[in-house]
Amino acid sequence: QVQLVESGGGLVQAGESLRLSCAASGSIFVIGAMGWYRQAPGKQRELVATITAGGNTNYADSVKGRFTISRDNAKNTVYLQMNSLKPEDTAVFYCYARLARSRWLNYNDYWGQGTQVTVSS
Repeated sequence: QVQLVESGGGLVQAGESLRLSCAASGSIFVIGAMGWYRQAPGKQRELVATITAGGNTNYADSVKGRFTISRDNAKNTVYLQMNSLKPEDTAVFYCYARLARSRWLNYNDYWGQGTQVTVSS
């Protein structure tokens, strides 16, 4: 059993900041990439940012320069620091982790339950 638990969402005004956290727990052998996606009402889920186990990062163009993804491998936790938030950032944010539950199993993607981020103008 693997769980990803997100925290840090909320309601902020445009220009403010939020920091999301996502901790993976349970039967985990190794975690590869981790990241964040988001889904706004009426839209498809889209990539926000990813980070490899070695720390290489990738961002959606819409968040470059404003969002920073990081991870603490010792804590199996990924973070998303969001600065200069805009109303168009309003969405449910989902974290994911690509991990293997044992050395004999393949990597699979696991998802958190989602956390709401609302940015008012």
